[in-house]
Amino acid sequence: MTEALLIALTFVALLAMGVPVAWVIGIAATLGMLAGVDAAPALTTTAQRMASGLDSFTLLAIPLFVLAGELMNRGGIASRLIDLAKLALGRLPGGLAQVNIVASLLFGAISGSAVAAASAVGGVMAPRMRREGYDPGLGAAVNITAATTGLVVPPSNILIVYSLASGGVSIAALFLAGYLPGLLVALALMTVTAFTSSGVERVRGSGLGLAFRRAAPSMGLPLLVIGGIVGGVFTATEAAAMAVVYAAVLAFGYREVRVRDIPSLLRESACTTAVVMLLVATSMALSWILAFAGAPAAVGRALLGLGDSPLAVLLSINVVLLLVGTFMDMTPAVLVFTPIFLPVVTELGMDPVHFGIVMILNLCIGLCTPPVGSVLFVGCSVAEIGIGRVVRPLLPLFAAMLVALAAVTAIPQLSLWLPSKLGY
Repeated sequence: MTEALLIALTFVALLAMGVPVAWVIGIAATLGMLAGVDAAPALTTTAQRMASGLDSFTLLAIPLFVLAGELMNRGGIASRLIDLAKLALGRLPGGLAQVNIVASLLFGAISGSAVAAASAVGGVMAPRMRREGYDPGLGAAVNITAATTGLVVPPSNILIVYSLASGGVSIAALFLAGYLPGLLVALALMTVTAFTSSGVERVRGSGLGLAFRRAAPSMGLPLLVIGGIVGGVFTATEAAAMAVVYAAVLAFGYREVRVRDIPSLLRESACTTAVVMLLVATSMALSWILAFAGAPAAVGRALLGLGDSPLAVLLSINVVLLLVGTFMDMTPAVLVFTPIFLPVVTELGMDPVHFGIVMILNLCIGLCTPPVGSVLFVGCSVAEIGIGRVVRPLLPLFAAMLVALAAVTAIPQLSLWLPSKLGY
């Protein structure tokens, strides 16, 4: 286990020094390989594993979904979804906060990005909520936690990454499995918000039918993607290409995006894709080297040594993933820890689809916590407040997310019912 120990120490030291995560993973993987074999084969093997990790047709879906998300982000989608949510939910306690949650769920499901949802929805909602007398810290906390729901509700890039890391779990099954857990998290957040915002004036309005007609084309994208995949019309990668076409038609049809915007859209999508792909490449190399060093088997024996109770093992894994989410971004965490934990849970009889949803929900909470929580920083930035003002209102929302996570962990049918009904 010398290689695994060296990798762990290198990983922690470089993260503490502020080295970018992709470089941390790549350097740790290389040093771990050098500890076991000579320099030439070690470097060659690491490079080969990085290249082979990207040699996947499924991964082509990620840049296409990123581009579709960029088009949706700039295409006036957020304002239409917010108007619809406001008229549908504005009369609930904490009206605008409830609107924020539902709009984030819808926009996140369309764009597939928590950061995009926090930025687009938060940018519109933060000034509105401030004008209505909401505490800016509460508004930011609601926006931050609600933005993560779109990572579970498809189409979701991180579910595609999990499918790759798991060795080929059905993307269609994962997409279907995300609906009920995502809605459960949103409902838990709305319940807490109804109590914490109960004294705020409620929003009122009319014209729900018109707002629905304006927003309906935007909500058609998830239906196109999921319907096409489940119906066997196209693969996940082909669905991503269709999503780009659909998003482009909407963005240009709404006249929010023009031809001169195309270069910047492609540039932003390429930069985001490059970051993701570098993380995928280095994480795949690290996963292979950890397997070569026997780390997954050792971790499996340690977890199974906790006893015969699957629930105790799952609880231990949840605790580890919650801690991991506080210092590691979601993509490398999924790529590194899926090969370690998945064999353990499958030996206990847990469905890989169910575990994928549980893992993503764990790591969604990490996106809202320092020191690496990207959604936390984006949410505070668009609300123009410091992290200190968000901590207290975040705590009850964190509790709601943990309750939803516990329910999804303990009740597999919350994840598996819809895929099983549709034959997955």
